[in-house]
Amino acid sequence: MANRRSFIKYSLGVPLLTSKSLSDIFSKDSVVKPIVVSTWDSGLEANEAAWKVLSQNGYALDAVEKGVNALENSVNCCVGLGGNPDRDGFVTLDACIMDEKFNCGSVTFLERIKNPSSVARHIMEHTQHIMLSGAGAQQYALQNGFKLEDQKLSEDAQKLYNEWILNSKYEPIKNIELQQKNRGKGGPLVPTSNIDGSLNHDTMGTIALDINGRLAGACSTSGMAYKLRGRVGDSPIIGSGLYVDGSVGCAVATGVGEQVIKVSGSHLIVELMRQGKSPYKACKEAVKRIVDINNKKLENIQVGFIALNKNGEYGSYAIQKGFVFSVTTIKEGAKLYKSESYF
Repeated sequence: MANRRSFIKYSLGVPLLTSKSLSDIFSKDSVVKPIVVSTWDSGLEANEAAWKVLSQNGYALDAVEKGVNALENSVNCCVGLGGNPDRDGFVTLDACIMDEKFNCGSVTFLERIKNPSSVARHIMEHTQHIMLSGAGAQQYALQNGFKLEDQKLSEDAQKLYNEWILNSKYEPIKNIELQQKNRGKGGPLVPTSNIDGSLNHDTMGTIALDINGRLAGACSTSGMAYKLRGRVGDSPIIGSGLYVDGSVGCAVATGVGEQVIKVSGSHLIVELMRQGKSPYKACKEAVKRIVDINNKKLENIQVGFIALNKNGEYGSYAIQKGFVFSVTTIKEGAKLYKSESYF
């Protein structure tokens, strides 16, 4: 079963480029469909699953669901039931999905269901609602063929929780640079709150453009580690964690969700692209707004955005350095790119 260690191993040898170099290689004449873009280096695993759909001329919506499912089915500390728990020791999942025609579905505070993004799609396609939460979301999932899973924490999550609870610190400071150092030592990308107070807040976001020009996106997370019970971030909120407009483009967020919600981050980026901004410049403007409303006092907070427009152009920007994203195209294959950042 895949885990964060295997994701790091999978990404070794993949070239890292800056967002600035991305702007150099793009022109509309060179756009090739299909394309899939995901957050983080774990996105390489998501993209691989999504590409199996896209490479067969499949639907972007199917591709992003399969991509996010790949991470939900793994044992890692960021997405799915292997994720880190809330401060009471329970894993609660948030997810959403959206197609090119504004159809969307979402689940929040979902427990013991393996694929929240698939539950979100089922809600989108079979009900008049968009979002279900908590016990109601779980009940709906069970009534529609999803299985109730073991409530036991994964081995890594239990170990980290046991260490965290000794001090019970809740300081969502940036963890990107610390994770990069841990990677260099051969360790997994996991929270190290028991050591330095930093907390994990990674989200699996995948956006895609298929051969027929259809856009879609999906977003899934186990949320901020050791959060207050009942906390929901930006990931399942349409317009914050994810937004898709088939006539313009799509965007997805990762990082501290409270900051993304304040500016309706993903919707903002799509609207900026509608006004003519490139995906890179739209992401940069969204980050700048978050920084500005916090009076530039965000040294310990990370938020990153990725965006994709209807022409197949993509871009990214983050508050802090260290954010990376994964791209797979028929022309370039699978690559990992380093995002530019405000700080």
